[in-house]
Amino acid sequence: MKLYYKPGACSLASHIILKEIGHDFEIESVETDKQLTESGADFSKINPKGYVPALRIEEDEILTEGAVVLQYLADQNPEAGLAPVPGTLERTRLQEYLNYTSTELHKAFGPFFSLTASDEDKQSAKENVGRKLDYFESIFNDGRKYLLGDKFSVADAYLFVVSSWAIPTGIGLDKWPGLAEFSTRIAGRESVRDAMRAEGLLN
Repeated sequence: MKLYYKPGACSLASHIILKEIGHDFEIESVETDKQLTESGADFSKINPKGYVPALRIEEDEILTEGAVVLQYLADQNPEAGLAPVPGTLERTRLQEYLNYTSTELHKAFGPFFSLTASDEDKQSAKENVGRKLDYFESIFNDGRKYLLGDKFSVADAYLFVVSSWAIPTGIGLDKWPGLAEFSTRIAGRESVRDAMRAEGLLN
């Protein structure tokens, strides 16, 4: 199994979950702007969508889309307890959080990573990101430790990675103390530290 990733991108969530599971796997970084992998392979032939993550399961089997990769890994390793059983309300809630993170929060950060976005675009994006963070802050208002309550799941890994982009973009998390506390909690996990070190994000 090989994970194609870009340091600090949403693929970090899949990397964290692979570390949580503890199985052997390989990683290979991708320069998405050049569509080249670390070994010089044409990434567009690996994932025609052109972005990470891409998880090579077998030679001719590659999964893409972060929320899908995360759930696949959880379902293939149920002993890790990283996702509720399919078909339950709890699993549907997990998918709700994954989808909102992917389609709303993740997407809202887009102008910050665009070479053509204006200052006005980025200001609008800042306000948009803030509204999405408001939603997640409301979830943690009941004192829960993780999105699903007291148990870490793949949705937490995804939210941790995407919400962390608030720091380098200058938005910060000061306005969202519950989310900031959540982020600090997740950052302390061994799997998170290991994945971040492997991507050159920690010493």
